[in-house]
Amino acid sequence: MALGGTWAPSAQAAESQVQGAGASFPSKVYGRWMKQYAEGQSVSLSYKATGSGDGVKQAIARTAQLAGTDAPLSEADLAKHKLVQLPMLVGGVVPVVNLPGVENKRLRLTGEVLALVQQGEITRWDDARIAELNRGLTLPAKRIIRVVRADKSGTTEGYTRYLSEVSATFKTAVGVNGLPKWPGEVERAEGNDGVASLVKSTSGSIGYVSHDRIETDGLASVTLRNRDGQWVSSSEAGFRSAILNSDLHRSGVDTASLMNRAGSESWPITLTSFLLIDATPANAAAAESTMKFLYWCFMRGDALTRGTGFAPLPTSVQARLTSRLTAVKPRDGSVPVYQSF
Repeated sequence: MALGGTWAPSAQAAESQVQGAGASFPSKVYGRWMKQYAEGQSVSLSYKATGSGDGVKQAIARTAQLAGTDAPLSEADLAKHKLVQLPMLVGGVVPVVNLPGVENKRLRLTGEVLALVQQGEITRWDDARIAELNRGLTLPAKRIIRVVRADKSGTTEGYTRYLSEVSATFKTAVGVNGLPKWPGEVERAEGNDGVASLVKSTSGSIGYVSHDRIETDGLASVTLRNRDGQWVSSSEAGFRSAILNSDLHRSGVDTASLMNRAGSESWPITLTSFLLIDATPANAAAAESTMKFLYWCFMRGDALTRGTGFAPLPTSVQARLTSRLTAVKPRDGSVPVYQSF
């Protein structure tokens, strides 16, 4: 999108702080955006990666001005809690492993075999079902150690949603859940960063993280077979392909599923991440700094996501987002400056 619009903050907004919390999936990107935005401005912005479940709680409690979630709320819940939901970017959940001699992108798993691993049915790396998919690759005779999220997580919900779509047995044994009851013994860690750290330090482990952590944390990602039968590694191109083959692109439906989409390049575990904001702030000044930051993000959608490990929203979706800000109505009846967008 082209750059556009200027908005000089009021004296009250210039002294304010914008606090964000929630989804750890996009947290490094939000931190990068906030740092870039705050340069030369008298505003303090922060974002704590506390998990999507906590993000939703903080949005409802009004303890964060920006609350991240990778599991979108329904229209009924948004109306009930007087919240506005904004899609921000698209990324991928990626299985990662720590196996001696197995480099990044070398291990191949189908969704069905991955599901058997994650539900604890396949317990060793040299299992014949894994070996069949990886002829020529020496698999260690080691026990599989599953690393999962300890917190209620949109990343986990997305991961279990994909596995439930490709495996009826996983759907029965575990199901779609942000904090599931994993069968058998698992190791738990807080947030994407916690999972990445524990996998990196635990030989024989498998976990799941956002795509951007693979390079920054030096992790070995798994290659998956997608809906078109192609072996694919996670990539921004794969996320864009998933977008193009979904109703997010075709119809502009913000909450459309990006999981297991058609397309030879499509990454099968792709999802949209959202921010929740108060639809009824106390007054215009209370919301001004938050709105200004969001407007700045929307006007720079493509440029801000380039090279981050995430993909931007379709231009048609981005174009409608600034109008969403007008749904924010201060309780005191004051006229917010963002009504001029």
